[in-house]
Amino acid sequence: MAALLLPWVLLVLLGSLLPGQGLQANPMLASEPSRRHPAPVPGGEAGGITAAPPPATAQEMHPLNKQAANHSGEGHNKPRKAFPVLGIDYAHVRIPFEISLWILLACLMKLGFHVIPSVSNIVPESCLLIVVGLLVGGLIKGVGEKPPILRSEIFFLFLLPPIILDAGYFLPLRQFTENLGTILIFAVVGTLWNAFFLGGLMYAVCQIGGSGLNHIGLLANLLFGSIISAVDPVAVLAVFEEIHINELLHILVFGESLLNDAVTVVLYHLFEEFANFEQVTIIDIILGFLSFFVVSLGGVFVGVIYGLVAAFTSRFTSHIRVIEPLFVFLYSYMAYLSAELFHLSGIMALIASGVVMRPYVEANISHKSHTTIKYFLKMWSSVSETLIFIFLGVSTVAGQHYWNWTFVISTLLFCLIARVLGVLVLTWFINKFRIVKLTPKDQFIIAYGGLRGAIAFSLCYLLDYEHFDMRDMFLTAIITVIFFTVFVQGMTIRPLVDLLAVKKKQETKRSINEEIHTQFLDHLLTGIEDICGHYGHHHWKDKLNRFNKKYVKKCLIAGERSKEPQLIAFYHKMEMKQAIELVESGGLGKIPSAVSTVSIQNINPKNLPVERVVPVLSKDKEEEIRKILRNNLQKTRQRLRSYNRHTLVADPYEEAWNQMLLRRQKARQMERSKPTYLTVPAHKLDSPTMSRARIGSDPLAYEPKPDSENLPIITIDPASPQSPESVDLSNEVPKGCGGLPPSPEEDEEGLVMRVKEPSSPGTDDVFTPGTSDSPSSQRMLRCLSDPGPRPEPEEGEPFIPKGQ
Repeated sequence: MAALLLPWVLLVLLGSLLPGQGLQANPMLASEPSRRHPAPVPGGEAGGITAAPPPATAQEMHPLNKQAANHSGEGHNKPRKAFPVLGIDYAHVRIPFEISLWILLACLMKLGFHVIPSVSNIVPESCLLIVVGLLVGGLIKGVGEKPPILRSEIFFLFLLPPIILDAGYFLPLRQFTENLGTILIFAVVGTLWNAFFLGGLMYAVCQIGGSGLNHIGLLANLLFGSIISAVDPVAVLAVFEEIHINELLHILVFGESLLNDAVTVVLYHLFEEFANFEQVTIIDIILGFLSFFVVSLGGVFVGVIYGLVAAFTSRFTSHIRVIEPLFVFLYSYMAYLSAELFHLSGIMALIASGVVMRPYVEANISHKSHTTIKYFLKMWSSVSETLIFIFLGVSTVAGQHYWNWTFVISTLLFCLIARVLGVLVLTWFINKFRIVKLTPKDQFIIAYGGLRGAIAFSLCYLLDYEHFDMRDMFLTAIITVIFFTVFVQGMTIRPLVDLLAVKKKQETKRSINEEIHTQFLDHLLTGIEDICGHYGHHHWKDKLNRFNKKYVKKCLIAGERSKEPQLIAFYHKMEMKQAIELVESGGLGKIPSAVSTVSIQNINPKNLPVERVVPVLSKDKEEEIRKILRNNLQKTRQRLRSYNRHTLVADPYEEAWNQMLLRRQKARQMERSKPTYLTVPAHKLDSPTMSRARIGSDPLAYEPKPDSENLPIITIDPASPQSPESVDLSNEVPKGCGGLPPSPEEDEEGLVMRVKEPSSPGTDDVFTPGTSDSPSSQRMLRCLSDPGPRPEPEEGEPFIPKGQ
């Protein structure tokens, strides 16, 4: 803890011991009399410490003038000053010294939070950093000094770019592009809804709230709504990386916080300019609407240009590997500054430059340069994030505030309502087009994760007092919303994620097997879209990949790497990563000999002797073979007509097939319903257990007639699972229904049970003409279906007449 308190003590001591040094001018820039007659430091003679002598003028440095001065000094016998052994000039190093001290404080605070895991597991790091800023600001103010305030220029030009560059350079591009439509709807429509909903309701509150709020007009409230409505990327990164939420929710919330910068910038400048106008016309509104496209697309265009230039420059750095990381940082920062120069979206310019340059730069630079870029960006963004939250706390203590209960509480309440309503309505609309729907749990996390941060604070701090005299009240309300979202929502989102059992991020390493299957599915879905004639996401992605491979890679990637397939490049990257991990872990000597031999061969491949000579083909011959294969084997890119049920060619056999199927279906229904149309109604079929019990109780009822010797005899074993249910009644031919007159034997025999002939193998039950299609079968079915009139039984008369 002593190391953590050291920067605070230094800041307080410097403020108390040197109260006026921060306001004094540099002695190197002072007037000439002060240089010639320096004031001695008190106690300098006793301690041997004097002030540093001022630099001499050009006239005094001349050798002749020195000699004359020596002669004059000998004549007057002036007292000789002691040689300055040590001097104090804090004003000369004040700015870099204090910056280093603040960075040291940020690093020590970050280190201390991770040393104490019990605190960091409960409270997010951003909350702790704001608390540290509040304590440091209160300590500086307690000793009589004015705490520093987070200036907007420092925030936008030096602290924000490293965080956005780190997020854009290492952006998960696949998840981002697959959910780009959802992200744009949340970022554009959601931010517009929040701004106008909040601004309109706050204007109503100001009209009702009393005399202290009546002077705030509609444009001022809309400007305030545009500032407070945007989700902050710094706060979202700080909270969501600690709870390890799944990739879908992380990219949706973080992507929204990145892309809503264009909407925030446009609305901020729009309402700020409208506040200076005496009258707003329709032309001004139309120009403001067009400025959104200019700001957003212009920022993307600037980022793409700088990204391509950086990739082209990295093509020629093979002999000077040391400056490779510097090009990435400089071109990205230049993209941000160029976008801010024309009031474009600097955040979108940084994201576009990082996304565009990364695949080409990593193919050109060395592995050491890649490691340098990765860790320097992570370090730079982490320090900037820590300083932003600390200065938020310090600026809260140092800033001027005006507290109005009605305005502050209404702002906080309407912010939450607007966020929840916007997410629910937009998600209901988005789920109509998404394959993977957003569940109610996902919607809750998206709404709950809309955190506000330092961007809103800095934008409000940029307001001019001349046009916005209510800036202090706006600043107080914004700080209240920031503290509520960071402390309350940031501290409770982790237990809520655990309580709702929301899927978390799975830390898995990418494998070559996963990459193969991913590319296979991409090609498969692209082919399906081509066959259906649908120009979807995979179609345009495939078009872009083909254009990139055919033209862009050849210009931006040096050597043979430009022709290397994506799968091979990924394999080389994974192999290099595994080899480095193996060497760093020190497991090269511990693994078995067979594995170590394979690993060593992968790290340092040796030229194996060629066993057989492979004939070398000329390029013309190889191109001819490829052309033959391409023309004769398959044509994958052939465009087919899209499916349309109105343009399909009619099948001449379709009607016959339908009639045949209907006839077979009707015949089967008739076969199933035959027992119900018999003159003697059939008994209701019992279960196998009841049938065996009935046969065991009266076995004579199932014995055949003595004169039916030529008929097949059905033998039923009561103890076997065979039951009368297995008897096929469809082949029981009644008397007189077969198309022939009944014979005398059939009169005495009654119903004859015949053996069902098994169907021959290979016959089709539907399309092979069966016995039921013959005229005799049709007549039998008609006879069965129409048994004729049947007299009703009288009372006392048995249902089955005797003698039958």
